[in-house]
Amino acid sequence: VATRLRKGSANSAKGAERIVADALGTVRRLRSAGATGMVVLRADSAYYGRPTVLAAVRAGAKVSVTVRLVVRRIPDLNPPAGPDQASLFDVWRFHAFFTTVPADVMDTVAADRTHRGHAIIEQVFADLKGSALAHLPSGKFNANAAWLVLAVIAFNLTRAAGTIAGGSHARATTATIRRRIINIPARIATSARRITLHLPTAWPWQEPWQAIFDATLGPPAVATT
Repeated sequence: VATRLRKGSANSAKGAERIVADALGTVRRLRSAGATGMVVLRADSAYYGRPTVLAAVRAGAKVSVTVRLVVRRIPDLNPPAGPDQASLFDVWRFHAFFTTVPADVMDTVAADRTHRGHAIIEQVFADLKGSALAHLPSGKFNANAAWLVLAVIAFNLTRAAGTIAGGSHARATTATIRRRIINIPARIATSARRITLHLPTAWPWQEPWQAIFDATLGPPAVATT
């Protein structure tokens, strides 16, 4: 719902409050009038700070932000060299995070499970880097910023197509959807001012493709006399 290209080597939190405000503003505009679900901003420790949290709160969202990461020694993978090298924690692993979600809405276990779900953004990054953002085309900042916008538009449209197609396509990567449904060996023929699309015979992705076609263009109109 929001992207931003930054110049040079920038701290992760630089400009975070602005993109948070933009993203939550877009979410607010996209939500239907009857939507009542809670909006939660999840983020890692790089965004644990007043600007990010305040921007979310001002936009009417809750936050769930990692406070710190704890580096632990694991005995079975890294045997201690001596008694002074014992594990910091033998049984429990700790992941600290800060949240404004009320306890009566989410208890500790539910809040922890919800917070850990923020890692899905890494899959989005990997998908974009494996396609349009594998390489920025220009040495000009504005051109690259425009490329980023187009890359995200294409990503969102592809994700929408995968969701409509259903099944495994709902979670498939952009490359898979492009290979199965977008880049298809079809032939276009014109006859009597009508365009006919000839698709492959015994094509395994016919039903998902048909679902997308029907959702976007609708089935052919029924002729009545």
